[in-house]
Amino acid sequence: MQWLYEHTLDNSARYILGTVGERPLICFGINPSTAEPNNLDPTVNLVRLQAEAQGYDSFVMLNVYPQRATNPNELHKVPCPALQAENERQIAALIDGKEYTLWAAWGGLICKRSYLIPLVQNIITLPELQSCRWVSRGKLTKDGHPHHPLYVRKEMPFEAFDIGMYQS
Repeated sequence: MQWLYEHTLDNSARYILGTVGERPLICFGINPSTAEPNNLDPTVNLVRLQAEAQGYDSFVMLNVYPQRATNPNELHKVPCPALQAENERQIAALIDGKEYTLWAAWGGLICKRSYLIPLVQNIITLPELQSCRWVSRGKLTKDGHPHHPLYVRKEMPFEAFDIGMYQS
């Protein structure tokens, strides 16, 4: 297995974690935790298992904000512009106009910081993502957000997700 792994030199932020393939399942969470190649955390391992179960040949974990934090309360109070810009650059370069399936999986944590929804809005308007199909799993949260992978029964299917609800 060949890994994709992009992070800052000090490992305080992670942009991309996944495996190389022609047909990846690409999952968007809020922010990365401790996962790295050959040492996946529960969320990324679940994404890997879902990709396999759904017939994808690989998986990629991306995030709305790349700062590593095991506790979402530790996220920056204000986003770092350099991290945001590099995250968007990495996402655009990875997807590069291909017709991938993008799994929206940020859950209610999208409301943890006021800057997270605007970051989603920036990401979904990247030209390189316009040919992609957005999906989610399970019912939406009570506030209408796609559930985090850990909080959806594993047998729940992917369903089309209207990413337009995040457009400004």
